[in-house]
Amino acid sequence: MTQLLEKVLTEVYKLPPEKQDAIAAVILEELEDEQLWNKAFAESQDKLAQLACKVRADIKADRINTRCAP
Repeated sequence: MTQLLEKVLTEVYKLPPEKQDAIAAVILEELEDEQLWNKAFAESQDKLAQLACKVRADIKADRINTRCAP
């Protein structure tokens, strides 16, 4: 455990139970969101790679203007 997390938990322990539960709920929600994002990102890699290949092919075939407008 990091020193920062230990410091935070020490302060949380001083709070009333209902506030501890509120903080715990926020932390759990953040952790769940992070897991969902990581799963979605991992599952999208094949599709992103396919899209990248299509864009490269479209650029090579001159179907996409790659120049930025002035």
